[in-house]
Amino acid sequence: MTGEGLPWTERFKPASLMEIVGNYASAEQLLNWVKRSLEGGEGVKKGAMVYGPPGTGKTLSVELVAKELDLELIEMNASDFRTEELVEKVAGGAASQASLFGRRGKLIFMDEIDGISGREDRGGLSSIIATIRASKHPVVVGANDPWDPRFRGLREICEMIQFRRIRSQSIVVYLKKVAKKAGVTATDGALERIAEFSNGDLRAAINDFQMLATGRQTLNELEVRGLQFRVQERGSFDVMKELFSSKSALEAKLALEGTAMDPEMALQWINENIPNQYQSPKERAEAYDWLSRGDVFLGRVKRWQAWDLIGYALELAAGGAALAKSGEYRFVKYSFPKRISIMSQTKEGRGAKREALDLIAKANHVSLKKAASEYLPYIEIISGVGTRRSA
Repeated sequence: MTGEGLPWTERFKPASLMEIVGNYASAEQLLNWVKRSLEGGEGVKKGAMVYGPPGTGKTLSVELVAKELDLELIEMNASDFRTEELVEKVAGGAASQASLFGRRGKLIFMDEIDGISGREDRGGLSSIIATIRASKHPVVVGANDPWDPRFRGLREICEMIQFRRIRSQSIVVYLKKVAKKAGVTATDGALERIAEFSNGDLRAAINDFQMLATGRQTLNELEVRGLQFRVQERGSFDVMKELFSSKSALEAKLALEGTAMDPEMALQWINENIPNQYQSPKERAEAYDWLSRGDVFLGRVKRWQAWDLIGYALELAAGGAALAKSGEYRFVKYSFPKRISIMSQTKEGRGAKREALDLIAKANHVSLKKAASEYLPYIEIISGVGTRRSA
C-alpha cells in the first residue's frame, strides 16, 4: 500500500521523537518517565498523564516512545474502558501479562479519558487507578482537561506531562515539509493562513491543508481565502473525520458529543457527507437507512419533548453512518451542508418576504398562509418580481 489514500496526518507523521513539533520537551519528559518506570527506581510515579489541547502530539509521543524503547503498545480509548468490567478485561489483563511479541515490555495507553462521564463510568475510573497501581508495565493516560474533579485520584498517582498549543510558525515549518512530500507547491502566505486559523492544533492544520490541496498541485493565498469561514466550523470537519473513521457506534456517538453542533445540525452534516465518504451504493444505502432511523428518533424527541431519546438518535445516525463502511477508513474532502448554506444565503430575502407577508396579512385581515398563497403571487407579478425570477 502506497499510502495515497491515507490522511496526511498518518501518511506524513513524524517517525522519531526528534521530529515532534512544538512539544519535544514534553515528549522527552514522557520518554524519561517510561525509562525510570521500567528501571523501577524509587520515587517514580506509578502512572503518567499526558494532557493538553487536541492536535499537540500527545498520542504520537506515546507511540514514538514505545517504538524507541522497543515496547509493545497497548492503546485504548474511552469507549474501551467505560466500566469496571471492561477495564479489568482489557487493561487489567494487558497490565499483568508479558509481551507476546518478544518485545522489551509493554506500554499501556488509555486515551481520551475525558470521554468517561456519568455514574455508570465511575467504576471505570476507579478501576483505571487500580490497574495503574497493580500494573507490571508503564501506564499512560491522555486527557484534554486534567483538572476535572473526577481525575483527582488519577493526578495523585501520575506524573503530569503538559502538551501546549503549537506556535503558528512551528506549524508553518512542518506544513512546508508536508507540502514537499505531497508534491504540492504552496505559498508562504497560504501556509501561514492555515497555521493561523488552526489555533495551535497541528493535526487540524494538516487536515485543513489536505482538504484545500486535494486535486491541486499549487495553493496560494487567494485559494485559502475561504478558510476563515471553514475554520469557524473546523470542529465540524474534524468531527466528520472522527465519526466516519470510528470503529464502534459508541465511538461515533462520542465524536458528535464532542462538538458544539446541535443534533439537527449534526444530522445535516452526516447527510451531506455520506456520498463523499462512500462510493459503494450498498454502503450509502446502509448509512442513509441508519441516518433516517436517527432522524425518526429526533422527530420523537421534539414532538414528545422526550429529551432522553437524544442519545438514541445520535447513536443510530452516527453509529450507523460509521459502521456502514465495508473496508478501512479513507480520507475524503468533507463538505459544509448545502441546505444550511442555502438557508444562510437566502436568510435576508426570506426575512424581507416575511415582513411583506406580515404587512399584507395585517392590511387585509387574513392569515399569513392565505397572504402567501393568494395575495403575494399577484403582488409579485404586478411588481415584476415573478418575471425577473423566471428569467
